[in-house]
Amino acid sequence: MKDAKNKDAQTKDPANGQQEIPKYVKILSHQYSKFGFVTFLYLLWSYWVGNWWLLLGVPVLFDVYVSKKVNWTFWKKREGPNSKVVEWLDALIFAVIAVTLINIFVFQNYQIPTGSMEKTLQIGDHLFVSKLKYGPKIPNTPLSFPFAQHTMPLTTDIKSYLEWIKWPYKRLAGFTNIKNDDIVVFNFPEGDTVLVQYQSDSYYLQLQRVAGEYESRDRIAGKPLQPFDRYMGMARKYVLASNEITVRPVDKRDNYIKRCIALPGDTLRIVNTQVYVNGKPQEQFPKIQFRYLIQTDGSRINTRTLEKLNIYKDDVRDMGNGIYDMPLVAANVEEIKKLGHVRSVEKKTVPQGQYDSEIFPHDERYSWNLDNFGPLWIPRKDVTVRIDSSNISFYRRIITAYEGNELKMQGGDIYINGAKADSYTFKMDYYWMMGDNRHDSLDSRFWGFVPEDHIVGAPRFVWLSLNKEKSFPFNIRLSRMFRAAGR
Repeated sequence: MKDAKNKDAQTKDPANGQQEIPKYVKILSHQYSKFGFVTFLYLLWSYWVGNWWLLLGVPVLFDVYVSKKVNWTFWKKREGPNSKVVEWLDALIFAVIAVTLINIFVFQNYQIPTGSMEKTLQIGDHLFVSKLKYGPKIPNTPLSFPFAQHTMPLTTDIKSYLEWIKWPYKRLAGFTNIKNDDIVVFNFPEGDTVLVQYQSDSYYLQLQRVAGEYESRDRIAGKPLQPFDRYMGMARKYVLASNEITVRPVDKRDNYIKRCIALPGDTLRIVNTQVYVNGKPQEQFPKIQFRYLIQTDGSRINTRTLEKLNIYKDDVRDMGNGIYDMPLVAANVEEIKKLGHVRSVEKKTVPQGQYDSEIFPHDERYSWNLDNFGPLWIPRKDVTVRIDSSNISFYRRIITAYEGNELKMQGGDIYINGAKADSYTFKMDYYWMMGDNRHDSLDSRFWGFVPEDHIVGAPRFVWLSLNKEKSFPFNIRLSRMFRAAGR
């Protein structure tokens, strides 16, 4: 009786005695069922992307699953066996397309190349970076070589992308917004212009340094000092005459990773290395480090001691006469003080009022430096601010480079797109990013605000970690693997 009841669900083929395929399996494997399921997912994706031109892809799906008039996989035969080479090519094409879409919309791998986030994130950490947390960006330049950020593999100056198609900034819906103290991956804001010979350096910081050298020469020679913009003009001519530059769109700029210190609308201030946001001191994360001067009785500090404290030899500067300059987290400061031959441990701090031309906004009217900075308000979308010659240095790059306007100064007047202006309304939100390695981090203190269209994603966990100072297999840091990023 039981078998009789199930005969509609599953019966035997009288011709060969084999069991027939269950009806529900037949229905699910039917071409219209496949087409309906794939089309449903495709429509959900189109809605998420918010581009209804993608509906033109529905007829393509219908032909792939139902009508089959066009061989969309032209590199292989639709019927009959294909050669091994064709099969491998087909698998490779599928893998490249799948991984590319995953990298754009879901997650991407990222390697920590510098020590700006030490010891929270270490050089050699390989991260799983989520694009979904803050919402993935639609690529500005969709025509690009797979898995290359901006330069073709094995080359130094050949672009890995074409700019025949340029899409405007659009971010898809994510799970949450950036919060204070989140660790964020973003495109380098000053990466729009790059020296081909020195791609890891900031072109604008190079100009600042060369301009500072010109100014110092005049000061030493006793000559009258010129406006710093004049020195910047001289520096620009010198740098461009001896280097080749390339210009990159937002999505092809280098990826940086920092901690988001301040959000749009926040007010930031740094007093003797202590960060304040809206008047409240930032949490003292245990792995934030600063540089310290260590005075011994003349004895050397054992390299094994440094290794136990996870201090890289390359980061230690032997100043002679028993003086060392090295980065330390708070716990390491206490351990160093316990060493019998150590006489003093003092944090390096640039005093208030000491102007540093490399520090944003690069304006002598604001005598800010690495350790004493602000107060500074972080721009917020749709907010209007008054602008004049005294504060235009804060917003010049926002108005021109990030939001695409033309700005000119004539006397004390400001002209935006040819019209005289005394106010400006921001089109995007901006963020303030700083590295946890506070004295060895190229961050917002040098180049200012990070626009919202530069945000890439959030690191989730470390899936591989390699120590740069050891050889395989001893360079694998098992204790860091598969841990949440920033822990």
